[in-house]
Amino acid sequence: MQQWTTAQRYRPYSAYSTKLVTKLQRQQQDSIWHLGYHIQPASGLLNDPNGFTYYNHQWHVFYQNFPFGPVHGLKSWVHLTSPDLTHWTADGLKIYPDTKYESHGAYSGSALAVGSDLFLMYTGNVRDENWQRHPYQLGATLDQNGTLHKLAQPLIGDIPAGYTDHFRDPQLIEHEGTYYAFIGARKQDDTAHILAYQAPDPKGPWTLKGELHYSDQNLGYMVECPNLIFIDQQPVLIFCPQGLSQTIASYDNIYPNMYIVGEAFDWDTLSFINPTGPQNLDGGFDVYATQAFNAPDDQAYAISWLGLPDTTYPSDAENWQGCFSLVKHLTLVAGQLRQQAVAQGLAKAAFDPKTADLQLQEKLQFDFPNFPKGQLQIKAQHSSDKLTLSFDAQTHSLTVDRGQMGQPVALDHGTIRSIQLPATALRLTLWLDHSAFELYVNDGAQVVSGRLFPRQADTYQLDTSQLAADDFEVSGTRLQTIY
Repeated sequence: MQQWTTAQRYRPYSAYSTKLVTKLQRQQQDSIWHLGYHIQPASGLLNDPNGFTYYNHQWHVFYQNFPFGPVHGLKSWVHLTSPDLTHWTADGLKIYPDTKYESHGAYSGSALAVGSDLFLMYTGNVRDENWQRHPYQLGATLDQNGTLHKLAQPLIGDIPAGYTDHFRDPQLIEHEGTYYAFIGARKQDDTAHILAYQAPDPKGPWTLKGELHYSDQNLGYMVECPNLIFIDQQPVLIFCPQGLSQTIASYDNIYPNMYIVGEAFDWDTLSFINPTGPQNLDGGFDVYATQAFNAPDDQAYAISWLGLPDTTYPSDAENWQGCFSLVKHLTLVAGQLRQQAVAQGLAKAAFDPKTADLQLQEKLQFDFPNFPKGQLQIKAQHSSDKLTLSFDAQTHSLTVDRGQMGQPVALDHGTIRSIQLPATALRLTLWLDHSAFELYVNDGAQVVSGRLFPRQADTYQLDTSQLAADDFEVSGTRLQTIY
C-alpha cells in the first residue's frame, strides 16, 4: 500500500490525470465493500458531511473529499442532492481548494438558505513555508442553477487572542434576523471551546460575541464539528470533543461524538439552561463529525461520517475510504435523544431471514417480548466471518462484536461495544450494507454503528441457535441498490 508523503498529499489537482481518476473510480465501484445504499466516495477519501440543509425544494449535503487516495490530503467538497433524504445524486466536486485562503484544503463548514441562494460558510486551510497553520472562515454562494461564487475575502480572517490555530468547522444558523456562526476552537491553555460570532448578514461583518456556554466541565482540548439544533424548543449540541476525560464520559473510540441537551437556551448569554452531561451519540465503532440542522418545518435531521480521524481501514488497500450513515430524524423523549433512520423507497422485497440467505444488503427487525439472553450471529457460509450480537439478561446489556467479521479495523480500540438497556421488551432494527451496519435499539433510543470488511464476497445466514428468548419475532426486507 502506498505511503503518502506530505508533498504528495498536497499536490495540485491538475497534477492528476483524468485516466487515474477513472481508474480509482472503477476500483471503488468494483470493490466487494462497495455499499448499496449509503453515500460513499466516487474515489479516494470521504470524511466529514458538510452543508447539510434544505434549499430550493431539495435536500443538500456535501462531503469532504480527497479524490486521489485513502488519505487526508488536499480537501474539496462534493455536492449531492436528494428529493427524499434517501436517494442522493452526486453533482461532482463543487468547492475546489483553488484560492490563496484554502491553499491546503477546503475544510468543513455548513450551509443555510439565504434569499434565493444557498450560503456556504467553511474553513479554508493554509500552511506557510514553516508548515504553520492559518485558518480562514470563508464564504460562498450556490445559486439555483448550481453555480458557485466564492467571496473574495474571508468572513473571519483572524484568530481571536488567546486561541490557537485550531479554529474551524463553522456552523451557520439564523435566529430572529441575526446570523450566528459557532466555531470549534482550542485555547492556548489547551482547553476546548466553541466560539460564537454574529452578523446582520451572512456576508458580514462578523463580530465575536463570546463563547457558547454548554457545560461547566472541562471537555478536552478541542471541539470539532459543533452543531446547535433545537428539538421542541430545547437546545441540543452535537459535537466531537478531543481529549475528553473518561471520568466525565466513557467512550471507546479514538475520539467520541457526543451530545448535550438543555432545558432552554438563552440567546443573550449564549447559554444552555440546566444542560445534561455529555452522552455518546452512537455506541458503536465509527461515528464521527455528525452534522445536524433544523429543516424549514423545524424537524431536526443528522447525518454522520462512518469513519474516524487517525484511523486506517482495509479499503485503503483499494485506494478509497469512508461512507456516511443513513440520515437520522432526531427527537427528544424524556430528555434523551432518539434517532430514527430515514429510508424512503429502499424496500425491495420482504423475506424470512430465519430460512433465506442474506446478501448483507438487508434490514432485519427483531422484537423480543422480554429481554433475551445468549447471542445471535450473522454468519458467512464459505468463511469464518461473523457478526455477533450478545445479550446478558443479568446486566441487561447488548454487546456487538465485529472482531471475527472479516479484516480487522482499529484493533487498538477493541472489537466489541456494549450498551446498557432497560429490562423490558426489546426491539432491534439492523441495517446491513456490505461494509457498514447501523443497529437502532428500541426505535432509536440508542444506536450502534460501524464498518465491516468481509474477507470475500459471500452469502450469509442468521443463526439464532444460541439465543434463549421467549417467542421473539424477526422479519426481513431486502433493500435496493441505489449506488
